[in-house]
Amino acid sequence: MKTMKFIKTMAFMALFLTCNLFFAQDRPGRDKIKALKVAFITERIGLTSGEAQQFWPIYNEHEKVMEDLRITERTEIRAKLRNLDAVSGNEANKLLERFLNLEAEKQAENEKFIKKVNELLAAKKTILLLKAEEDFKRELIKRYRQNRGGQ
Repeated sequence: MKTMKFIKTMAFMALFLTCNLFFAQDRPGRDKIKALKVAFITERIGLTSGEAQQFWPIYNEHEKVMEDLRITERTEIRAKLRNLDAVSGNEANKLLERFLNLEAEKQAENEKFIKKVNELLAAKKTILLLKAEEDFKRELIKRYRQNRGGQ
């Protein structure tokens, strides 16, 4: 019975990845990474097809919010830090305050996300999700370094 669920889940993921790669022509690198991440996380935490249908919309919304916060950080803070000599003390205080506010927003979003996921999945799967995300990042960096000749 578990084998059948696994086969169904893998078939669903293969179909999803194929469709995703086929229709993702504007940002092939990012879309390919996203598809690999979906497969990696699904396999690592052992999502059933029912869990996956409920989980991925929550996950994707969280990722969108976090990406928006990262973009805001880059545009409002990091861009100004490139020319730090031109920033006055008052502007530096404002930048620091904005940075701390963005960090608090990220923290609040992460807490909200973990609570939502924990309501949907068992606590163990929620922990496995956090570990799977970190493992995926490490694997991505490892592959990037290998493709760049270890530089």
